[in-house]
Amino acid sequence: MNLSYLYPMLRFDTLSISVSVACLFFSLLIGLYSFKFLKGKVNLFSYYINFILTALVCCLAVLANNLILLLVCWGFLGLTLYMLIYTYRTDKSSVTAKKTLIIVGASDSIMILGVSLVFYLAGTFQMDRIQIPLGSLEGILPTFAYISLAIACFTKAGAMPFHTWIVDCASDAPVSVNAYLPAALDKLLGIYFLFRISTSLFVMSEGMNTFLMALGSFTIIAAVMMALVQHDLKRLLGYHAVSQVGYMILGIGTGSAVGIAGGLFHMLNNTIYKSSLFLCAGNVEEKTGISDLDRLGGLRRFMPFTFVACLIASLSISGVPPFNGFFSKWMIYQGIIGLGSAGYKWWVIWLAAAMFGSSLTLASFMKILHTVFLGTMSKELKKLKLSEASWILVLPALILAFLCLLFGVFAKELPLRLFLTPVVGDISIIGNWSPLQATILILVAMLAGLIIFYLWNFRALIRQDQEAFIGGEVIPSQSHLSGVDFYNSIKELPLINGIYKKAEQKWFDIYELLRRFTFSASGVLQHLHNGILPTYTVWCLLGMIALFLAFVR
Repeated sequence: MNLSYLYPMLRFDTLSISVSVACLFFSLLIGLYSFKFLKGKVNLFSYYINFILTALVCCLAVLANNLILLLVCWGFLGLTLYMLIYTYRTDKSSVTAKKTLIIVGASDSIMILGVSLVFYLAGTFQMDRIQIPLGSLEGILPTFAYISLAIACFTKAGAMPFHTWIVDCASDAPVSVNAYLPAALDKLLGIYFLFRISTSLFVMSEGMNTFLMALGSFTIIAAVMMALVQHDLKRLLGYHAVSQVGYMILGIGTGSAVGIAGGLFHMLNNTIYKSSLFLCAGNVEEKTGISDLDRLGGLRRFMPFTFVACLIASLSISGVPPFNGFFSKWMIYQGIIGLGSAGYKWWVIWLAAAMFGSSLTLASFMKILHTVFLGTMSKELKKLKLSEASWILVLPALILAFLCLLFGVFAKELPLRLFLTPVVGDISIIGNWSPLQATILILVAMLAGLIIFYLWNFRALIRQDQEAFIGGEVIPSQSHLSGVDFYNSIKELPLINGIYKKAEQKWFDIYELLRRFTFSASGVLQHLHNGILPTYTVWCLLGMIALFLAFVR
């Protein structure tokens, strides 16, 4: 098919086509989910108009080879994001939608500045004709241009400190919107464009790569620490949607083929398991009307398919083999280790942050699995007639969970060969990891364990309701132990305690900080300009004196 007539506005290569197909695939799945989840709750016609426009414009933005076209698409997606977050038409969703529009709109303005600088430096808007070296003779302008464009990427993907709209969106917007935008399309678009500017538009310097790895590591740890202490299921998933961005930025920041490939692979993997997790949370909310972890528990028996999907997605995001999240994280680790082999001094810090973040992620999702599905059921839930969600709600989550396993077991045969190698070139992987063999061994071990358990304790296997126990002491079956409070001990650590308190007061929310500053400045001006004539006369006299002194000098 000859697409030359579209040149130079659009760019068709392996990466852009793959990301566009991924956008359409997630649109199809979540569109199916939304029909059942939002039916009778909102105006579906208005919702699907914004939904479809978002999918089409996102694909056009991915295929764009012209910075002006990209800017138009990028700005339009900010408007549809606002409309989708405001789907419920409540006061809370209105506030969150406005906050999102302000944060994303501000980053779009910075992006316009970056595009202007790129045109000034390169003399063209065509992305495939631009290659600006950082740290060159032009001084600080190339660096300023790169950071301006990168801020737009960070905001769209949800990296710190531009992340707070994602967490609020997780609480106040429909679950289907969270699975569609913060978890899927916005991640794809933000990280895709970050890859483009870091490998095509600019020639990266060691300092800028270090900046990316530092930001990625900070995002991983800070966001997962916030996720650990959350009591709301959707806010917890929102913070993990932020934390996973850190791995993608860290992988791109390594500058090596395996690290960049790992970042791109993790971008794809994150959209799969994070969307599945949000859809599972939506199923739980649909059947119980609850997202508070303290009030949930024991849903495994009533929602087995949702539990299976959530279990697989949880293990995947935690980096447990043989799922896809492990393989992409392993590639990022290899990219960092490769820096150490090349004499880079700070590689140990980035590797420790990435691995420590994975362990905390696993702890967070053990918390979810226990409190939602495996723990004791609360009295509130026992009064409800619980059952599995509709197949229209369960099927998309199960399909995404299956992809977590498929892209993990056949990572080399599918994503690496078809998607990653054509983009970054040959990937050199240290060691010999065989996902298929590892999967077989894991299944054999699990089967052996089930057989031993079956032979050893057959009655316990078939019992539907078993008494909870802790520390060897049997707990009465009527007791409800959510397990959430166990993680509150983290807040009691001396240094961490102060940070958590500041976070609760929104000291790290860039939107709140700017809002407070704006109102403080406007308050001072309101006090000075109080509408009294003598006050204005004094200001006029002072201004005249200042001008007189300036001209006299």
